[in-house]
Amino acid sequence: MALGISRTFGFEPLVARSRTFRTAGPISAEDCARLIFVRAGSVLLHNELGVQQANVGDVITLGSNAMFGYEPEGFVTVTTICLDLDYVIDQVFWQHAAKFTDRLEARTFYELEYVKPAQLLRIGEHRTEMLAPWLDNLVALSLDGLSSDRFHRAQSLLSAILDVVFTYHNMETEPVGAVRPARREALHVSGLLASDLSRRWLASELAEAVYLSESQLRRVFSEAFGKPPLAYLTTLRTLRMAQLLRDTAMPIAEISFTVGWSDPDFAARQFRRYVGRSPSEYRRFEQSRNSQPYPE
Repeated sequence: MALGISRTFGFEPLVARSRTFRTAGPISAEDCARLIFVRAGSVLLHNELGVQQANVGDVITLGSNAMFGYEPEGFVTVTTICLDLDYVIDQVFWQHAAKFTDRLEARTFYELEYVKPAQLLRIGEHRTEMLAPWLDNLVALSLDGLSSDRFHRAQSLLSAILDVVFTYHNMETEPVGAVRPARREALHVSGLLASDLSRRWLASELAEAVYLSESQLRRVFSEAFGKPPLAYLTTLRTLRMAQLLRDTAMPIAEISFTVGWSDPDFAARQFRRYVGRSPSEYRRFEQSRNSQPYPE
């Protein structure tokens, strides 16, 4: 489940949902642009280039096909707005109409000016509180599908929200990795890796699966995910190991083997390098944190 919402709404231009998460989600991509407003709790944001914390008052902006995973720190409540890419291009076209002769130029402009690495915007708690009624109203309007008689109201709310968010876009922003739209070959290989973490994958067989040379695959995959396929596999194994440490009582050595590392010491080194704690430290931390009651 994507943080807030998955792209399952057909041809609607925008959908907004609010939800509380208490379990981690794997790194994945959605074919829509997303704005994720943190409204309670906190969350660790994962992608192939590292981990970053988001708290109340933060907004995560993600372009179409941006790879992204999450791990709530106890719990996190978010409101996510998912925008159809064609709808976004149409808004850009009319916002900068004097610059363009057609929407193809608007798409090119969007890709050059707006498609940037995923961003973490620190707009502040008081601005998030100010936006709360608009966010809740937008969620209510789109909950059962955005009907034609609600469209203009929803669009006006979205415009008001975007005006606040992007007014402060340059105040304090942090990149969440260098994310680009992923080519289908890269997405296919990432799916293969995720489907069988314990397998001893070879770069040659991955390249053969998508009819590319090893060097071509390395370039295509690195452009999409920020690192080559086997380094990406290490990221997936680490995230899966964290989930098993958190959600099961399996011995650490068994977890290491399950995710594809036959040597527990090597697995521990990889895990510490990514998470900042050893597997045993991470498990103790999660157990102590989960013993605290969740807020109502």
